[in-house]
Amino acid sequence: MTHAQIGYAGIAVLLALIALRTPIGVALLSVSFGGIWILMGEKAAWGALGVVPYNFAASWQLSSVPMFLLMGFFCFHAGLTKGLFDAARMWLSRMPGGLAVAAVLGASGFAAVTGSSVACAAAMGRIAVPEMMRNRYDAGLATGTVAAAGTIGALIPPSILMILYGIIAQVPISKLFLAGVGAGLLTMLSYVAVIVIRTTLNPALAPKVIEDVSLPARMRALAEIWPVLLLIAGVFGGLFSGVFSATEAGAIGASLSMVIAILKRSLTWEVLKNALIETLLTSASLFIIAIGASLLSRFMALSGAGGQLASVVNGFGADPLLLMIGIALIYLVLGMFLEPIGAMLLTLPILLPILKTAGVDMVWFGILLTKFLEVGMITPPIGLNVFVIKSVVGDLASTGTIFRGVMWFLVADLVVVTMLIVWPQIIMFLPGIFG
Repeated sequence: MTHAQIGYAGIAVLLALIALRTPIGVALLSVSFGGIWILMGEKAAWGALGVVPYNFAASWQLSSVPMFLLMGFFCFHAGLTKGLFDAARMWLSRMPGGLAVAAVLGASGFAAVTGSSVACAAAMGRIAVPEMMRNRYDAGLATGTVAAAGTIGALIPPSILMILYGIIAQVPISKLFLAGVGAGLLTMLSYVAVIVIRTTLNPALAPKVIEDVSLPARMRALAEIWPVLLLIAGVFGGLFSGVFSATEAGAIGASLSMVIAILKRSLTWEVLKNALIETLLTSASLFIIAIGASLLSRFMALSGAGGQLASVVNGFGADPLLLMIGIALIYLVLGMFLEPIGAMLLTLPILLPILKTAGVDMVWFGILLTKFLEVGMITPPIGLNVFVIKSVVGDLASTGTIFRGVMWFLVADLVVVTMLIVWPQIIMFLPGIFG
């Protein structure tokens, strides 16, 4: 076998292991280590296993991942974001599907203090779904809205997906954060449009909530979201104005969230312990997968398979638009079976050389990739956010009902993806201004 054939065989073995439900981190590490052993010998394989993890983990930018995770877990466990839905509900409950719209806006606010779609869906699911069901909202609309709204968590910065992509693709994380704002807001508006249109055409889906809330009460509800506003202003105001870097922003965000929790007297030992443990567990699992992906990049480079694929695409003169459509289909299929970080780190070592050869802007692609992966969070049969909502709501709705509810938002996502591909300035507008 030639080196390139060994590379292709490695990809086939990797996909087979994933199909057999092998943990993706284990599959990446074992296939890459075995492939390098076959290509270069035992010493080279052990040498790569020693050097690649160290070089990856030594990246200074990577330190922002546990810091942003810690910020999100502090906010979640200390209840710093619990006023988001209440404030949105008081102001929006009278509009068509007002509680569902409030859930989308609440999730968007929560997304600004955490980089996790799962955390976003779980937090809003506990708060918003019971409130909608109590007001006789359709179960599919209530649960589908929150499952879909959770995907905004990875688009509006901070985003763990964007941080990992920026490190692997060598793209400035601050530019990715700026670029993600446009895609995140467009997604939010598209979800609101779906809710308003559906509930206007079929009012039985969301009976009007008759709630006489005085203006002072509404203003008090707005005042309760000051922790989120302070975090956004402190972290992203400093980041986008150039006061500190994206790496430093994570540490500042984690520290600021702890200070706010102390001021609100909600930082107990239990909250601190839970936030630290969940940060450690999540960071460890992410790093194992990321190290496996880095080792796969080394294997693909040594085999020449990645470069050969790039040459084939370049020889065909593939149009970047056609290339992006093909990549979109790949990620939509992968999203049905893999969680987002695993799907991203599995494919980037193969796709990055092809994209660079085709002259695709790496910042624009990073946001598009994040959107592709988040669509996978609500596609059957594995849509992770759907199962998160199911675990939260219990017997209030079946898994089939939740999947039925998210289908309308999947249509909106396809429209958004099309807009982002046809009009890339939606993504590149803010990086162009602050670049």
